[in-house]
This record gives sequence, C-alpha cells and structure tokens, in this order.
Amino acid sequence: MTTHKYSILALACLSAFNANANDLDSVERITVYDKQNRVVLDSGLATKSNMTLMETPAPVVVVDQELINSQSATNLQDLVRNISGVTQAGNNYGIGDNLVIRGLGANYTYDGMYGGAGLGNTFNPTRSMTNVESVEVLKGPATGLYGMGSAGGVINLIEKKPQFTEKHTVNAELGQWDSYSLGFDSTAALTENLAYRVNAKTARSDGYRDLKDDRDEIYGALKYVLSDKQDIMISAAYIKDAIAVDSIGHPIRIFNSDSVHGKTAGEVTAADLINDATAKGLQLTEQQRQQLADSLAANDGLTPYTFGHNGIISPMANDNEGEELRFKLTHNYFITDNLFLNQQLQYRNYESSFARQTGAYNYVYWNRNGVINADPRAPLVVDDVLYPFAARRQEYRQVEADEKSWQYFADLRYDFSFAGIDNELLVNANYEDRDIRFKQYSIYDADQVIKNKDGEVIYQGQLPYIFDIRNPNWGEGSFFDYDPLKTSDYNKKVQAWGVGIQHVAYIHDTFTTRVGVAFNRIKQSYQHFGVDARYRASAAEPTPEADTSDSGMTYNLGATYKLSDDISFFVNHSKGRTAYSVLGSVSGNEADRDDAESVSNDIGMRVKAFDDQLLASLVVFDSARTNLEYANPDYEAGVSDASVPKSFYDGEEQTKGVELDLNADLNEQWKLNVNAVYQDARDKKNPNSSSFDTRQKGVPYVTASSWLSYDAKWFNLAEPLTISAGVQYVDDRSTHSTSFGIPDGYVPSYTVYDAAIQYQTDDWKLQFNLNNLFNKTYYSKAMFLGGMPGEERNAKLTFSYTL
Repeated sequence: MTTHKYSILALACLSAFNANANDLDSVERITVYDKQNRVVLDSGLATKSNMTLMETPAPVVVVDQELINSQSATNLQDLVRNISGVTQAGNNYGIGDNLVIRGLGANYTYDGMYGGAGLGNTFNPTRSMTNVESVEVLKGPATGLYGMGSAGGVINLIEKKPQFTEKHTVNAELGQWDSYSLGFDSTAALTENLAYRVNAKTARSDGYRDLKDDRDEIYGALKYVLSDKQDIMISAAYIKDAIAVDSIGHPIRIFNSDSVHGKTAGEVTAADLINDATAKGLQLTEQQRQQLADSLAANDGLTPYTFGHNGIISPMANDNEGEELRFKLTHNYFITDNLFLNQQLQYRNYESSFARQTGAYNYVYWNRNGVINADPRAPLVVDDVLYPFAARRQEYRQVEADEKSWQYFADLRYDFSFAGIDNELLVNANYEDRDIRFKQYSIYDADQVIKNKDGEVIYQGQLPYIFDIRNPNWGEGSFFDYDPLKTSDYNKKVQAWGVGIQHVAYIHDTFTTRVGVAFNRIKQSYQHFGVDARYRASAAEPTPEADTSDSGMTYNLGATYKLSDDISFFVNHSKGRTAYSVLGSVSGNEADRDDAESVSNDIGMRVKAFDDQLLASLVVFDSARTNLEYANPDYEAGVSDASVPKSFYDGEEQTKGVELDLNADLNEQWKLNVNAVYQDARDKKNPNSSSFDTRQKGVPYVTASSWLSYDAKWFNLAEPLTISAGVQYVDDRSTHSTSFGIPDGYVPSYTVYDAAIQYQTDDWKLQFNLNNLFNKTYYSKAMFLGGMPGEERNAKLTFSYTL
C-alpha cells in the first residue's frame, strides 16, 4: 500500500502533473493510468481509490493508450474488440454508440462524469478517442459511486490533462474513401503553478457505402496548483459532427417457414405458397406464386439479403448532426495527509437532429394469426403486377432532440490504520439533473392508413412504394413534401441524487474487502405537448404529466484473496438502480410499480506471470436488470375491476457467462492482448410473449479477439519496426422477431484479420494500418431485422510529429 491512495477522480486530474516546485517533490503521487510493472495496471474505477487490479474485488478491464494507438482507433466503436463482454446492441439503427455490457445497458462517462446515455434508436453521440488517454470498463451496476446508471456497467473514458512538461504534437491521417484528418495537441506550463492543454482535430470521410463522417472537435483545460495540497482544473469540450445514418443495413426477407410446414426458402415450391382459403389475405395467381418462389434464396427468412456494397439508404435520410458542449470544474484538496476531497461539477448540452428510414420490410410469405399474406404484410401487387422484392410499410422519422444536464459529485476519503490493517473510508454524494426536449415527425407510404372512429380514412401515406429493394426508386423532394405527422412531442426531466459510504480494508497484504452502501433516488417527470390528431386522436391533446420515482438502498460487496503475489481470487455482489424510462411517457399508478433495479454476481481469478509482464483475469458472472414491466393479459381497460392488475413488474433481462482478458509484454519485442467471452443473454421480460426466455437480439454467445505486436530490428534502422496483427471473431447474433414472421432470423458469425506496421523515433511516428486484411464480407452489427455490412478491406496512414 502506498503512502497516499488517492481518489480515482483526483488521480485523473493529477496523473499528468509534473511538479517543478521543490516543496512538491516529497509528495508521492502514483498515477492511476501509467503502467505499473508494464502491464499490471492500477485502476480506481471500481472503488475510487488507487488499487492494483490484483487487489480489485470487481471485474474491470483497462485499454491503455498504447493499444489504442497501435490499432489507430479513432472512436469508441473501434475499441469494442479489446473489451470482453462489450458488444453492439441489437436493434441498432446505426446511430451513435449503442453498446451493451453483458447484454445490458452501458453508462458512458468522462473521468466519472456523465458522457451521454445509450438511448437506443433515438439520439446518441459517437464518442471520439481524440482527447482520450485510456478507457476503463467496470462490469455490473455502480449506482453508489456513479449515480443513476445502467445495469451492464460503466464505460469510463479518461481524458488527457494539462502537463507541466512541455509537449506539442501535430498529426495527420489519410485513408480509404477520401478520408483525412488533421489535429494538434499542445500542453505546457504557463507559470510555475498553471498549466494548459489544447487538443483539436478536424476529420472528413466519404465513408464505406457513402456513409459520410465529418467531425470537428476542440478540447481545452487549465490546471492551477494552489499549493502542494490543493489544485483546480477548468476544462471544456466542443464537438460538432455529421454522421450518415444507415438504419436498415441489409434486411432479412420475411419468409416464414412455419407457414409452409417447416420448409426452408430453399426447399419451398410455388405449390407450397397457397392462398388464404377464407380470401382474407392477398390472393396470388399461380403465375405470381411461381414468380414469388423463383425469387427466394435459401437464406431468406434466416439471414440478411446481400446487396454487396449497396444499401437501402434514401437521399431523404439526413445525417445525424450532433453538437456537444461540456464544461467541467474539478477541485482536489488534500486536507491532511490522510484526508482527501474531490469535487466535480459538469454542465453538458447535446443537440441532435436526423432523418432516417425505419422499414424496408420485404414480405414474401407469412401465415400470420391464421391469415395468409394479410395486407399490408404481404407481397406488393399493383395493377395485377407482382413485385417480389418490394418494400412494404415504409416509414421515415425526423428527430429533433436537445439534452441538457448538470452533475455534481463530491468524494471525501479518509485513510487510516487500525490493528495493523490499512483502511479507506469513502463518503460520497452526487446530484444529477437531465432535461430532454424531444420532437419526432413521420412520413409513410400508402400502407399506412389511419381511420377515425366512424371508419373514415383521415390519413394515408404519400411516399412512393419501393418496387425493388435491390434498385430502389426513391421519392423526390424533401421530407416535409410528404405530409408528415408529428408523432412525438414532449419534455422529459430526470433528477437523481444519492449519498453513500464505502469501506475498503487491506488485511495483511492478503485480503482486500470492500463494503459500499448508498441511498439513491431517481425522480422523473414527463410533459406531453400533444401529437398530430390524425396520428392518434386520443393523444392529440396534451396529457396530464405522469411522474415516477425510484428510491432505495444500493450496495457493492466484494473481497479479494491473494493466494500469492501472482494469484488472486475475488467475489463481487452489487445492486444498483436504473431509471424506469429515460425516454417515453410513464403511466399507471406509481404505488403499483416496483422500482427498476440491477444485480450482478461475479467470481474471478487474476494471474500475474513473467516478472509481472503478464496479467490475465477469468470471471464467471450472472448479471440482470430486474423489475421490468409487462402487461397482464387478463386486464381489459374499462372492464376489469380494481383487483385485476394492469401490469406485472417481475420481468427481467439476464446474462450469464464467463470472460477472459489477458495483457502481456512478454519481452522487449513481443506484446499481446487477448480477450474473449461466452455469454447467454436472455429476454425474460414477459412470460406472456413468444419471445420469453429467448436470446437477446444482437448479443452473440461468443466473441474473441487478439492483438499481437513484434518489435523487429531490421534494416539497420535506428529504432525497431513494430509489426502488429489482430484477429476478431464474433458469433451468430439473433435478430429473431416473431411479430415480423422471422423467429429464426440471425446475423452470421465472422472472423476478420487486421495488420499494422509502425516506425517511431523520439520526434516523429509513421504508422500504416490495413483492416479486414482478406477482404471478408460480413455484418458488423445486428440491426432491426437485418445486419449492417462491415467495411471492406481498407487502409489508413498516420503521421505525427512532436516538438
């Protein structure tokens, strides 16, 4: 145990501090993010104290800057391959960082402070690595330490800080699809006690499949050291980006094998595609049934229909234009040698707007609820002409969103010894206020027909049908030329606060125990401003505000046993609280609604080897989000008496599995990173649903990745060439949807290889990355009823020069 074990948030600010004053030289400050014995890292994410991973009683993964730079990762999506248990969310509409940890939601933070939520298919930023020093991931809930959170855990991005040692770097990137960027990073001391940092970058790319990506960002920070006991830092960030949205990818054609006695699309004949005997559904001629059968491929109803490098991306779909502004004030105060206070206050504003498609459903054959090819869930026939590859039920949505948030954290820690045992006592408090203003408009094709209570048609979509998804005929003009309906208009407020206490004991360098208890309260209010009367007459007028509040105790319990200096075992049990519904209205009687919670249980082992140049961890886990609402099928509005509940609240999402993470600097030449997970993420929300206890969409059973680097001393160069190679495997991902007739839909597994070569001197670095080395055709994400095509083989050249 060191002389001072500082708060993780304080160390995030002090990690780059090089004191020049003589009166500061005697103070021992160990940076949390530098390497300790090369790979045996320290991390305070789980406990907010400077603790080696060998002691930490919780599952934590650290991705350091060396690995980030080696892979030339420019955004958070690029880093997913290095973290076991972190995958793309199912039903990802190509908007922002929709990631999940162990199949459950993720919290995004910058140095422990709110960095935007994963809000599904709505608005969500794409987080850049430009100002990120390293990334830490804590698996499982941590409400007591980080406030209102998601069940899966915390993805914490450590930002670069001012240094008193002068350093100025310019960098440039050139890559495929007319991609380029230019940036600079400058830090130095302005006075003996004041240091600054400015980091800026501009980047442009036409993108694979014309998915453009434009981004401008600037970060600034000033740190002032008042004394050897106290410092403050003011930081700001401004990011403006425009990222093209592919919300469909390559869809799965809707062919339901159960409707033809289990025959696959490759086995079925025209004679199997019978008409509905009651004539309720679309009636096809023998010639049309043959035409439909001829259009089928063996994988229809199972995997996405491949368009090659093309996609169903309408010119009326607008980029996700995001603008983010953050201000943060950080205060560190070493009141005494053993008493430390850290405070952080942050304001964040994120605005987003985009227009995207939501459907390109290609209905082929489906017996739905006893009706075969019930229009419009049927093949398209216009003027007796069948279009077997037509899209049905198109919708475009235009979203305007603005989220403002304030967040305050205070952590007071006292270090003391008692009976020969070193102890840490942490008292913390937090407050958060989020205000979300949201509007959404929709346009439809002619499949969308809205009638009033008298059966009269009051709205019909005006978008032209897409007759062939392989070569779409797009509508002309703008979004507002097609009579949009306002389908959402509300303001959502979420306020949360909590107080907690945590005790950590280091018992004779053998046991580390951690007991944390907190009380948290989350209050939500929803103000509805009304929607288009044609869309939903009952909701056209503003509805009364419905509020909800979750409150109660949360806790983190853990212990680590060091069998030796090189082997340790840990157990962890944690319980957190999640917001009931961050987006959307909250209805019903609050007294009937159980609070939403999250629970995680972990048993893990960590091993060091090769003179502390290898660290491996193996974790068995069981994580869940609990008390989820589902409808009571016996309840009928206006009919059931008060004794019949409208909803039940004991549904859950649960994931069980095992994770492996390994980092090794085997010698001066070889470096290795390996991670893998087996996980079974189950949807257990609604026992009345056909999807009950099925796989969570988009979450693979197995993912595995490795990155190997070798320093080759070739060609009599002054410095070695660093040659790297990586491989990533992702298992099948379910896209099952009983309600859309493809209960067995999935995105196939894939294996992708990457390589890099780097040459670096004291002043400059040149690096060449080649991704998807063998030009594998694959789907990188599971989408809603389809898959997002992964990038073809591509190259990037990076150059940086340091003064």
